[in-house]
Amino acid sequence: MPAKSRFTRLDAFAKTVEDARIRTTSGGIVTIVSLIVVLFLAWGEWTDYRRIVVHPELIVDKGRGERMEIHMNITFPKMPCELLTLDVMDVSGEQQHGVLAGVRKIRLEPASRGGGIIDMKRLALNNEAESAVHLDPNYCGGCYGAPAPANAQKPGCCNTCDEVREAYAQASWAFGKGEGVEQCQREHYAEKLEEQRHEGCRIAGAIRVNKVIGNFHFAPGRSFSNGNMHVHDLKNYWESPVAHSFEHEIHQLRFGPQLPEDIAQKQAKSNPYTNHHMNPLDQVKQETDDPNFNFMYFIKVVPTSYHSLNMKRPSGYNRAEDDTVWLGSLGDAFDGSMETHQYSVTSHKRSLAGGTDAAEGHQERMHARGGIPGVFFSYDISPMKVINREERAKSFSGFLTGLCAVIGGTLTVAAAVDRMVFEGATRLKKLQSKNL
Repeated sequence: MPAKSRFTRLDAFAKTVEDARIRTTSGGIVTIVSLIVVLFLAWGEWTDYRRIVVHPELIVDKGRGERMEIHMNITFPKMPCELLTLDVMDVSGEQQHGVLAGVRKIRLEPASRGGGIIDMKRLALNNEAESAVHLDPNYCGGCYGAPAPANAQKPGCCNTCDEVREAYAQASWAFGKGEGVEQCQREHYAEKLEEQRHEGCRIAGAIRVNKVIGNFHFAPGRSFSNGNMHVHDLKNYWESPVAHSFEHEIHQLRFGPQLPEDIAQKQAKSNPYTNHHMNPLDQVKQETDDPNFNFMYFIKVVPTSYHSLNMKRPSGYNRAEDDTVWLGSLGDAFDGSMETHQYSVTSHKRSLAGGTDAAEGHQERMHARGGIPGVFFSYDISPMKVINREERAKSFSGFLTGLCAVIGGTLTVAAAVDRMVFEGATRLKKLQSKNL
């Protein structure tokens, strides 16, 4: 038997001759409608195939003990920069004032005069303006009974007012306005302090901390450790002729890098993985005129990784040389993912005088007495990690399957409808011919 005959017997699509086909107006209408439906459903399949969704996964975080960046931009309209101190500490006992990418104190005009920027300086000891380079090279200022700080420009000496203050802090002594201290009188420390009494201050920048439980806080006066206690020199704060307070506005507070705007906008409509939800303290404002007031924020930080659909490893990566995850300024890891953190927060505020919240309608709430005024952020790191992975909603094979289903199903339904219309029209004609 010829090869052609063998395939002919397997033909599942038997053909009819042209003379046996009947073309009707209703069939043409059904054909046009079915084509429109096929095109519409095929476009929907294509759109669904092109759609990108984010699938969250939850795993155990194996990156514990690494370093983490905390970015902040906070305004204190009723606290001068000279009195405001930023401290960082964690459960390992480490206390640090490390600066990343320039944490700065920005002096602000009083709110009554617009709150504009006066000047700014980095948080650092012995800056150039107070380096005392104009003094005799042999000059060695005394530390007034305190041991000279280890970071003094000249070992064993206190040549600037700031070095004397640091020496007093290391010795756990109160400093005040520097009365009787030659270096402070030379630098007019008391005059500068009084000049800033009506000013505000903004802290902007980032710090790097251990990825363990810890806290950072803003409090008045130079801080030092007295035994196992963390103490602040509050003399200049309490004796101020101007009533200060820790009213503040958090413009931004985030742990780790921020999502690029293109990713945030892309996910804003379909997924809560946006900068607004990651950083719930952004744009939070707290008001008070009470100088004896304490604000506390308890933060639960969740490590979060974002895996883009088209992520690529940075150029120059050699896995054999370095198999650890490195985070740059934008949080890009070696595997091409973006590593950051999101957090939830619970806030609490109280007066240091204690009492109840009867003024707010909560007579049952009791507050303890004591403490120091300030703004405190206590953070805890979750042992779990969230991975947000971009994926296509449908695979290419799924798209082809759906497309075939759309075409076949539509044409089958159209054929059935056309058959029903044709049979109905034929029977109506027969009934009409009988009646005649």
